[in-house]
Amino acid sequence: MLERLVVSLANLKQDFARSYSGSAHIQEVLPSSSSEEFPVDENHLQLLHGFAQKNPIYFNSFEEIISGVPCVVYEGDINEYWLNSIKHGSSCQPFYPTWIMSAYVMTSIAKALGYDDLIDIGSGDGRIAFCASLQGLHSYSIEIDEGLVDLQNSISRKTNQNFNPIHADALEFDYGSLDLGRPVFFIGGLAQMGGDILATNIIDKINSISDLRGKTGIVFAGTNSKRNLSGNLADGGWSDLIKRHDLKVMYTVSLPTVWTFDQQDDTPYIYTKFN
Repeated sequence: MLERLVVSLANLKQDFARSYSGSAHIQEVLPSSSSEEFPVDENHLQLLHGFAQKNPIYFNSFEEIISGVPCVVYEGDINEYWLNSIKHGSSCQPFYPTWIMSAYVMTSIAKALGYDDLIDIGSGDGRIAFCASLQGLHSYSIEIDEGLVDLQNSISRKTNQNFNPIHADALEFDYGSLDLGRPVFFIGGLAQMGGDILATNIIDKINSISDLRGKTGIVFAGTNSKRNLSGNLADGGWSDLIKRHDLKVMYTVSLPTVWTFDQQDDTPYIYTKFN
């Protein structure tokens, strides 16, 4: 099912990007209902629509058939939150969200890999943690920007879905306080934009908690852009850090994000674990 979802979503994004004639700052697509191309739990799918409908970054939506699939297109603007997100000294990347459907696929993979907890570092509007909660994972959403945390809390109340938004600097947060079992950490930020510093700090914190050694996963958002990577294309730009910390790559998946909407390639997400 997951492989089918990944292929269908990638094809949907490419067809939508070619046909889209709007001028919204951001745009993304959600299938209207479960289908052979998108075999998603119908209740989960409606909750994903609820996330978009209750999220003020989206100001418009309309129905459209894309690649033969009935969909809802959501248009939005993140300028206000983007500006606020860059004012923090330890912020590794401005607020640029992945697609909601991509977040759902990512957390589905995390569940399939056997994780019990998901901690999203630099969580933006909380969509990855939100999707993790749908999967039955214990989710935590760590975000340094107060405005984005207020947005998360608002979405949590309006959707009646608790994904534990936490207003904190991820570099200072005590992860031992979360009583984690078998957790997976999602790192927000490309390696070349300070994400490597953030990831190194998180890895050091994990290594300092004896109960987490050997059973923790880390997911990195990468890039295939040669401009961003300066020639280093391995593991989306994370190969040096992966090798340095003796991590093992378990799975890699490419999924649509806001920042790759106008690009042929999508964003690679690299799932790793401690050897």
